[in-house]
Amino acid sequence: MPDNNTELKKVILVGLETAETADFEHSMEEMESLIEACDMQVVGILTQKLPHPEAGTYLGKGKVEELSDLAQALEAEYCIFEGNLSPAQLKNLQHCVNVPIWDRTTLILEIFSRRAKTREARLQVESAYLQYMLPRLSGMWQHLGRQGGGGGSRANKGEGETQIELDRRMINQRLVELRRELDSITVTRNTQRAGRMKGGVPRAALVGYTNAGKSTLMNRLLSMNDADADKMVFEKDMLFATLDTSIRRITVEGNKDFLLSDTVGFIENLPHGLIKAFRSTLEEAIFADIILIVLDASDPYYRQHRKVTEDTLKSLEADKIPRIYVMNKCDLLEDRKWQLPRVRDDEIWMSAGTGEGLAELILMITSKVYADNKTLDLMIPYSRGDIVNRLHEQANIISEEYTAEGIKVKAECSKALTGELKQFISEE
Repeated sequence: MPDNNTELKKVILVGLETAETADFEHSMEEMESLIEACDMQVVGILTQKLPHPEAGTYLGKGKVEELSDLAQALEAEYCIFEGNLSPAQLKNLQHCVNVPIWDRTTLILEIFSRRAKTREARLQVESAYLQYMLPRLSGMWQHLGRQGGGGGSRANKGEGETQIELDRRMINQRLVELRRELDSITVTRNTQRAGRMKGGVPRAALVGYTNAGKSTLMNRLLSMNDADADKMVFEKDMLFATLDTSIRRITVEGNKDFLLSDTVGFIENLPHGLIKAFRSTLEEAIFADIILIVLDASDPYYRQHRKVTEDTLKSLEADKIPRIYVMNKCDLLEDRKWQLPRVRDDEIWMSAGTGEGLAELILMITSKVYADNKTLDLMIPYSRGDIVNRLHEQANIISEEYTAEGIKVKAECSKALTGELKQFISEE
């Protein structure tokens, strides 16, 4: 992959509209946004309409020649296809067009490689990229098809072995190393997650289409807690601005705190290798008590984005977890004739950017994750001050009275805490 730099690379965007294309115009617009997010500039667009892609070259023969001429005329540095190319198509196109050829998956992988900050994210992206590249080696670098020279038996696998075979071996070895490192990180992550679950604090996860405003929403909630600047997560109006999962504690009045995780955004046709590679990171959603599906209500395609998000959650086996639909960016709706926020069942129309609806969203979250709370009348012996301290930390204290028998406490407790306090429940 090319190194990241500030210079905008010239790109020709290539699209093929077939009988199976659902919304070609929207898909092309999204590809332009992805290219922009990759520090590239679209200098030309080439499209074709066919019943189905050509098996060998994706486009028709005449269009391939037109693409080659256009790339030369515009001095394009890359040709990026809106769809995904097979290894054979990539190889043939690369042979006909004298500039690097990328498809949708390659572009998304490149964006991920530039955005990854933590070691885990970088390893995950490298693993996904190598797995995708492995069957495409001969199309990506034409020089790899040359023999290394020399003679002798092929069984010896010496100088006569092709460069492609050597690279395949190196990639497979690297994939084994990556898997080993990622497994080690996963063990650490699982240990940390188990500790959080043992703490009894409910867990909520932000998921949704990329650039729906998940990071903005988390920062708004943190600002309500007067969080330090170093607790804030990176946010920008850009596709895949953040990849790394962030987990923050949101403090709520009455000891109804919850842990909120911000996960990588989804997109239509997100490469399967990336979903698989990021599975351990996305497990923050799998183990959540409630999922907040954040949608950009000002985007005319938000219903399609909702389906992509729900389909991705289903692939992660997280489709049975209770959820709240957060219709974000409602301040950008031009024809809105109602006041923010608007709450309907498990859906809230709000704006993380302006802060309208934050208090109502918190109430929705806590009312669901603390739905099993019970109000207990407790009699705590004076010798068990540790229990009283824990109640102040983890329960909502309604009343507290010091009596001759002990400390009489009326508190709203979680289901887990209730089970641990059975011996102190007063019969009165």
